[in-house]
Amino acid sequence: MAEHPNAEVLRAGYVAFANGDIDSLREKYFDPNIVWHTTGHNRLAGDFRGVDAVMEAFGRLMQESDGTFKTDVHDIVANDEHAVALCSFSASHGGKSITDRYTHVTHIENGKMTESWIFGENQDKVDAFWG
Repeated sequence: MAEHPNAEVLRAGYVAFANGDIDSLREKYFDPNIVWHTTGHNRLAGDFRGVDAVMEAFGRLMQESDGTFKTDVHDIVANDEHAVALCSFSASHGGKSITDRYTHVTHIENGKMTESWIFGENQDKVDAFWG
């Protein structure tokens, strides 16, 4: 059975991110007015409004992790308005490393992500890692 088209959008976005294909994220998968919410109380958490702000946040994530930040998608489910990814991530910096699971909820309209929320499983651990 084929995936729902919104699951395909989110999965393709993860592939583009993993491949460093920022142009595809910007042009194909993200609405220009996307709002990205990263939960937590650390220097990388916050609400990022517009594709430029989201790309800047992704750049900081890679910079802070010395390019080690990686995601692993375990599953994606979707309907006509949303897609939800169950994932894990790993990263290291400053002699520390982390692996944690998270849930990524996104709204999708006209084949592009318009709003996303990242919910970490162990937010205190993530906050301590990113500082």
